[in-house]
Amino acid sequence: MKAAVIEAPGKVTVTTVPDPTPGPRDVVVDVSACGLCGTDLHILEGEFAPTLPIVPGHEFAGEVVGLGSQVTELALGDRVAVDPSLYCHECRYCRIGHNNLCDRWQAIGVTVPGGAAEYAVAPVANCVRLPDHIDVQDAALIEPLSCAVRGYDVLNSRLGAHVLIYGSGTMGLMMLELAKRTGAVSVDVVDINPERLATAEKLGCSQSGLSADELGRPGGWDVVIDATGNAAAIQDGLERVAKAGTFLQFGVSDYATTATISPYKIYNQEITITGSMAVLHSYERAAELFAAGVLDPRVFISDRLSLDEYPRALERFAAGQGRKIVVVP
Repeated sequence: MKAAVIEAPGKVTVTTVPDPTPGPRDVVVDVSACGLCGTDLHILEGEFAPTLPIVPGHEFAGEVVGLGSQVTELALGDRVAVDPSLYCHECRYCRIGHNNLCDRWQAIGVTVPGGAAEYAVAPVANCVRLPDHIDVQDAALIEPLSCAVRGYDVLNSRLGAHVLIYGSGTMGLMMLELAKRTGAVSVDVVDINPERLATAEKLGCSQSGLSADELGRPGGWDVVIDATGNAAAIQDGLERVAKAGTFLQFGVSDYATTATISPYKIYNQEITITGSMAVLHSYERAAELFAAGVLDPRVFISDRLSLDEYPRALERFAAGQGRKIVVVP
């Protein structure tokens, strides 16, 4: 079959690889669409994936075309979205309910072959059957939405919060949509990309600006979310948290990124700084939210490219062009 392969840091090709073989509790998915994510760029840079080469792609959906010998929950022809997270279910973190922090954490498209291919293998337990009214190509959005749902689980936001989001790429826009539905009284967005800011405005943010200084809230925001992973944005955001407020590190930074905090300010103003890592008990809820129309795929998906164009798709994504880019094998 044809697949995109990150062969070494900075090198990605589209080539032929062996067809996947399912284990007893696995299914083979004929991939309909696979989204690109910041994690894919980190893997391309030699981070995250323990070994290269790897077939990337952890945001994907498609049709079941192969069944393991012990699979009874799904049938050939079922359309599914796939939760890429793979846990050991044995370590301390799995046993206390923090599977996303599993000591042996793996993920389809990160540590094992993923969905940037014609076919992919997934455990049947990781597959969510899609309702008939969902376009399976749009369902690649469910995985990033499940990460955003996890972010709001961590925030445990109060009604009436003033929210500031750094970044209006796919994840920032998803956090905007969820903030609007979780009782925020205002949701402001900052981005240095005017085109992306225009999308945030289209989705109904309260204010937008190239800098938080343009937004006029000198006391700060109750909730500040970084959806960029950018050091300058993170540092600025930490200074914008109101008393008793919360800063959520949601964007994925590279390993070397650092920020400076004031321990006295955190103590004196009872500021919470927290993070949200991937998916945790949120994929099924994201699938239901998606089926209920929480996102408009026509707004979120800006580019649909062929699998042969995967290297170009990565280049566009790295350059900040478009919003969600998906490849269609």
